[in-house]
Amino acid sequence: MNIASLAIKSFRNRKLSVGLAIASITLSVALLLGVEILRSEAKSSFASTVSGTDLIVGARGGSVNLLLYSVFRIGNPTNNIEWHSYEEISALPGVKWSIPLSMGDTHAGFRVVGTDDNYFEHYRYARDRRLGLQQGAWFGDEDEIVLGAEVAASLGYRLSDKIIVAHGAGDESFIKHADEPFRVVGILAATGTPVDRTLYVSLAGFDHMHEAWQTAEDGHDHDPLAATASAEGHTDEEQHAEDEHLDEEYSISAFLLGLESRAVAIGLQRRINQFEHEPLSAILPGVTLLELWEIVGLVEHALRAISIFVVIVGLSSLLIILMTSINERRREMAILRALGARPGHVFALILGEAIAITLSGIGLGILLVCGIFMLGQGWIASRFGLFIELNLLTPNLVYGLLLITLIGCLIGLIPGIRMYRYSLVDGMTIRV
Repeated sequence: MNIASLAIKSFRNRKLSVGLAIASITLSVALLLGVEILRSEAKSSFASTVSGTDLIVGARGGSVNLLLYSVFRIGNPTNNIEWHSYEEISALPGVKWSIPLSMGDTHAGFRVVGTDDNYFEHYRYARDRRLGLQQGAWFGDEDEIVLGAEVAASLGYRLSDKIIVAHGAGDESFIKHADEPFRVVGILAATGTPVDRTLYVSLAGFDHMHEAWQTAEDGHDHDPLAATASAEGHTDEEQHAEDEHLDEEYSISAFLLGLESRAVAIGLQRRINQFEHEPLSAILPGVTLLELWEIVGLVEHALRAISIFVVIVGLSSLLIILMTSINERRREMAILRALGARPGHVFALILGEAIAITLSGIGLGILLVCGIFMLGQGWIASRFGLFIELNLLTPNLVYGLLLITLIGCLIGLIPGIRMYRYSLVDGMTIRV
């Protein structure tokens, strides 16, 4: 007797109930896989945002806050750092490169960062990938600005467009630097990191914009350098010296350090934390990222628990459907016994049906998740900055799917054993 052909014919007779059981398992498996993929990809995306940076230095405060505002553009700096502190620390033995970061302004909800050429040269993400330009060039003059890929795409900016930056870090701001527009000279290639959601200007442009704005607020000329030079008849050399003087007045929010060797990181971190001139805090990005995951670990566990409960509900529906069909199928099993089927055949038939329904639900769940992420990959990348890689062979996912299959088999044992006993009794009973 062919058990497989019997199971297929049985499915045809119970299309609705079998279809509902498969749909229930499909949706629960898709939810479990979706949550696990999003969780792992979000974690991977956070970890790959900064690569090759050994220390991050900011004003003294919380280490997680420093990591969030300097790398992920979340939150605000607690205080600024004096320029000569940055220069002194950058010149310490063991420091290979440094990247200054000035923050505090936005454009249409996107953060504006003041920095210098070191950012483009030394910043790395996703395992030592360097930034690339999609169009144009890196900024050179004070009035030039470079856009992240998502900024340009979502706001529709092109090269040579004018951009007005707003003062403050909120999504909405009514205080705009309208007298100091920037000209778009470059658009960065997409990175899948907060870089895509950031606008970059030079430190000189950042500083000049705020000086002009402050002067305007005080009721003076908007361009103090030009006004002063014109009024006092300064020569070009004098003006250049004046610019150099202004360079010394930069105030930055944080800076990134790359070291000659990671072995000196701990010693340098201790030295910066005890910096005498002003209170500073240096953090190791990897260690602070672990602290961040410990903080959000409860949310992560909650999401995983919800998806596991949904899978349990889906598998419970399989048990309910199989158990409720037992009485309806007693006549069917009695006929099979009359045709020569043994109780073991009946048991194998019920167990095989449970396994087939479980595997069908798992297979369709995988196809559903793959389809959703393949179709929505672009939208997720543009909306949330997450580049989803469909890797279903991670240990967690493989073990999870094997566990669901095992539970489906165990669930099939319950109605299988009951039907085995019923069929044995019905087979020995003469029905009139």
